[in-house]
Amino acid sequence: MSASLKDLFQTRFGAAPGDPVPVRADGSNRKIYRLSGAGRTAIGVLNEDARENRAFIEFSKHFRAEGVPVPEIYGESPSGTAYLEEDLGDTTLFQFLGKRRTSSGFPEDVVAAYRDVVRWLPKIQIVAGRTLDYRWCYPRQSFDKQSMLWDLNYFKYYFLTLGAVPFHEERLEEDFAVFADYLLGAERDFFLCRDFQSRNVMLPGGKPFFIDYQGGRRGALQYDLASLLYDAKADVPFDLRDELLELYVREAAKHAKVERPEFLKFFPGFVLIRIMQAMGAYGLRGFHEKKPLFLQSIPYAIRNIEHVLLTSNLPVDVPELMGVFKRLVGSSALRQFGAAKLRLTVRIQSFSYKHGMPRDDRGHGGGYVFDCRCLPNPGRSPAFKHSSGLDADVVASLSKEESVDRWARSAFSLVDQTVEDYGGRNFTDLFVAFGCTGGQHRSVYLAERLAKHLRDQGVSAVVTHREKKSWPAR
Repeated sequence: MSASLKDLFQTRFGAAPGDPVPVRADGSNRKIYRLSGAGRTAIGVLNEDARENRAFIEFSKHFRAEGVPVPEIYGESPSGTAYLEEDLGDTTLFQFLGKRRTSSGFPEDVVAAYRDVVRWLPKIQIVAGRTLDYRWCYPRQSFDKQSMLWDLNYFKYYFLTLGAVPFHEERLEEDFAVFADYLLGAERDFFLCRDFQSRNVMLPGGKPFFIDYQGGRRGALQYDLASLLYDAKADVPFDLRDELLELYVREAAKHAKVERPEFLKFFPGFVLIRIMQAMGAYGLRGFHEKKPLFLQSIPYAIRNIEHVLLTSNLPVDVPELMGVFKRLVGSSALRQFGAAKLRLTVRIQSFSYKHGMPRDDRGHGGGYVFDCRCLPNPGRSPAFKHSSGLDADVVASLSKEESVDRWARSAFSLVDQTVEDYGGRNFTDLFVAFGCTGGQHRSVYLAERLAKHLRDQGVSAVVTHREKKSWPAR
């Protein structure tokens, strides 16, 4: 079949190429080659699935006519099983960020590249999508309920089953149907690229070009953005994800009626279904086909699920599916595939026992609740009635108490041991709560003190004071 690629090159450029050089195709079954001759290069693709090839070729022609940066199609074989396209080089967005990433995050040139990509996305989905001939879509014209259920079962059979993650099949199937119905509530009259992620963005000359949209179909806007922002090993910093999400909503609103609250209502669901689809691929390629490279993405995918659970509330009741997510988040074994090194965040909370014990229903269930009521209570003094553990007078009062210092050092040593262990096992969330009578003085002081103690060691800590709204006004 490589002879057909050489013939296409000869026809296009009037010169015979040398022997085709293989190009890695990642998770695709296509065979991809670089051909060179007479000072020209091109990418040749061999794929027995002529309908998939036809989708890519027709979409590429349409997008180029609409001004979207995609590769030019140079020619195709009569059988439709081989085609020649523009050579966009070897640098993907994923490779670029991998070379430029620092310990503190993404440098500005990587951030700028992501912003460019996000600005282009609604132009592809909305502007070019309006006039696209969806008859070329393959294997399906719409990301409909059947498509969603295929992805969800892909996740179930190739990841959960092969990864030995327990689930109740009947209840999970019921939740899949409910979850799909929820996603179908989003407007879906747009072009969904299907695999819009950093490996499918080329950067010739530093400008983005897009590839691998042959699985595109009608669908919701949220899916492609979720694919980009929650691309596992790209590991986009969460604050940058938030920025890019807002940028996308503003850009999309220039081309269609996109209401931010409505968009965000469905976004976490599309993030989760995209993660599940990707995890199905990790299971197929990693567990089944024994390709360890794909297993390295698992800890990042689990951390992404954990982040969604921590920051979002799905407006749909899917208890078995949520139970599966929590088992994934709580799995030490799954978190340790590959060489991933994820950052642990300790979530610290102060509370009042009068209003009940805190519940950590968003993390993986690990952590501590410390009872501070055995310590001296500044709240008994009228001088501290309108102060809290955030104020200098309360801090000074508790800091001079030797019993408080001894108790804090003992409690913090337990937390330190767990932080070290969890960090080594790629857990990314630890919950620690301090409770006292009113949730205003001792618990607040100790929560803040622990946060400083951890931050001084380079550990990420986030503090909330549950009762703050009920503290007496000054």
